[in-house]
Amino acid sequence: MTTSFSNVTLVDHPVVARDLTILRNKNTPPPIFRSALGRIAIILAYHSLKGLPLKKVKVDTPIEVTDGFELDTEIAVVSILRAGLGLVDAVMQFIPEARVGHLGMYRDEVTHQPIDYYSKIPRNIDRHHVLLVDPMLATGGSATDSITFLKSKGAKNIRFMCLISAPEGIHRIQETHPDVSIITAAIDERLNDDAFIVPGLGDAGDRIFGTI
Repeated sequence: MTTSFSNVTLVDHPVVARDLTILRNKNTPPPIFRSALGRIAIILAYHSLKGLPLKKVKVDTPIEVTDGFELDTEIAVVSILRAGLGLVDAVMQFIPEARVGHLGMYRDEVTHQPIDYYSKIPRNIDRHHVLLVDPMLATGGSATDSITFLKSKGAKNIRFMCLISAPEGIHRIQETHPDVSIITAAIDERLNDDAFIVPGLGDAGDRIFGTI
């Protein structure tokens, strides 16, 4: 495992290490898989939301008026369908007022390239800090395609949150969108000939939704 990538946050946490083991186990049933994914997603969301701009406000406590803070930006969490849906709730626990967008893509089984079939994102995306989420960063095709689409709609501040990433996918984002930071729980070894992450955990969407 390597951490020599720039603009990448590799989250190191005992709970993450334990739950990644649960997720990698091919015998983990979907309910347990979703539970472990949810726990890791909360930790990833915490790190993904660091450094957001704040504004100072006054708040009345039961004792006196004191200084407090509110986020000084709008937040949008955009899920790459369908597996990205498994990460959205974790972000919403931190930012209930966040707007949610969806980008539909699937991977062509022959070419391994992403194919777009659906998009619905919040209005005025240029005013938002955007957190793009997808459990797996494999070839990077879906991620870079999604980032390009979001930028074409005006998005300027984009972060990518994923569960497991391959070096190939990280390099692809860094080459095409060096301004986009990546927050991940694991950087695995490589991609195999079928463009699956090794050792990975298989198809995240199938395992989340029990469609194996």
